[in-house]
Amino acid sequence: MSRLALMKAALAPALRLMFRPRVEGAENIPGTGPVILAGNHLTFIDSMIMPICLDRQVFFIGKDEYVTGKGVKGRLMAWFFTSVGMIPVDRDGGRGGVAALMTGRRVLEEGKIFSIYPEGTRSPDGRLYRGRTGIARLTLMTGAPVVPFAMIGTDKLQPGGAGFPRPGRVTVRFGEPMEFSRYDGMDRDRYVLRAVTDSVMAEVMRLSGQEYVDMYATKAKAA
Repeated sequence: MSRLALMKAALAPALRLMFRPRVEGAENIPGTGPVILAGNHLTFIDSMIMPICLDRQVFFIGKDEYVTGKGVKGRLMAWFFTSVGMIPVDRDGGRGGVAALMTGRRVLEEGKIFSIYPEGTRSPDGRLYRGRTGIARLTLMTGAPVVPFAMIGTDKLQPGGAGFPRPGRVTVRFGEPMEFSRYDGMDRDRYVLRAVTDSVMAEVMRLSGQEYVDMYATKAKAA
């Protein structure tokens, strides 16, 4: 039994009972081949819930501190996150973004699913913020389709992204695949990268129903 299968057998029933995820549009995710999942990010539990909603394993970038904790709690966290597909990356410093981008490219070139939050961080107030162009670089470099998704209701169960979440119902909604082959060879054109990113975020906004803010979430948090 794989680690993913073991994790799902051990923890998925409890997570489903606690969060009762309603999954919409899962049929939009191709059964094989590389896929980029791009969605909003409301709170910590987004990355716990979404992977258990799909049959295919989802890989995503996470802070390396999630797998370097000490003691029993640290080992359990490391086991859980690596089992559900988290790839730890040191995102601090100038090379963090490059490392994340190259990790995503490797996953996609292996024909797997890579999930990314284009906002780059959790929303500070429940609104949807401007996407960073790493999502555009990935789809143009690999040719992988982008499936937008929305996490709905997780911020109500874990306000502020901290503390133990409350039980409740959440919705995970997937949109139709988006492909950008018309921009082949233009992954260094900043205007193309911005146009692709904005079109993906427009779909995430439509799926989530969030108010859009044309500002990076990191700047909003700093302010």
